[in-house]
Amino acid sequence: MISSLVRRAALTHNDNHFNYEKTHNFKVHTFRGPHWCEYCANFMWGLIAQGVRCSDCGLNVHKQCSKHVPNDCQPDLKRIKKVYCCDLTTLVKAHNTQRPMVVDICIREIEARGLKSEGIYRVSGFTEHIEDVKMAFDRDGEKADISANIYPDINIITGALKLYFRDLPIPVITYDTYSKFIEAAKISNADERLEAVHEVLMLLPPAHYETLRYLMIHLKKVTMNEKDNLMNAENLGIVFGPTLMRPPEDSTLTTLHDMRYQKLIVQILIENEDVLF
Repeated sequence: MISSLVRRAALTHNDNHFNYEKTHNFKVHTFRGPHWCEYCANFMWGLIAQGVRCSDCGLNVHKQCSKHVPNDCQPDLKRIKKVYCCDLTTLVKAHNTQRPMVVDICIREIEARGLKSEGIYRVSGFTEHIEDVKMAFDRDGEKADISANIYPDINIITGALKLYFRDLPIPVITYDTYSKFIEAAKISNADERLEAVHEVLMLLPPAHYETLRYLMIHLKKVTMNEKDNLMNAENLGIVFGPTLMRPPEDSTLTTLHDMRYQKLIVQILIENEDVLF
């Protein structure tokens, strides 16, 4: 599993900055007053739409230059308006964390008081309370209070975590890797299937890989309490399959056809988290 070691090396951080590459989020922009390209240092001519600006970090460049700018975007927290619905890598880069803080805080709370709760992750909490948690994270970030004093029902916290994953513009298991995971799930030989899943895991962006790894370690702990919570890896696969992976094309037919493979992928990841990650 040399590739796992290589991947983990990529996840190390230097000078308190996690080593995640992030592409710039350039959008056409009309600049007021004279502006110079921050890539080539030449003047940006014209009266309107003279260039592009990264909406995550504020970098201003010519449209042509934007194709050559390295993937070194360091998002500015002032520009990140919310936690939910924000690109995963953008969020962790902006907050300089290894994983989205929502994932860490929710999992910490669930492991402290919910691992033995019957039907954990399968049972739904009240939608309006889950929305309250979402708003708390969007408003207060890592200072959001999701303790038992405010939300005694742990299903509200599990619901908020699942909602975070569903709201991601690019799922944890990315659109680029989706079909490769589905193909891997279709392999009948268990050993070959496991190897294929491992190879596709290595294609995930580092922040997505790290988030998935952390979640699978947590879900493995959930299955270790199956006697109390009645949730095994297969049950969790049913819950988290469509939450963590969605087909690139918005097709109901594809989604229905792939559901058993989505379930199987998550089941394999949970059962083999110690080998795969």
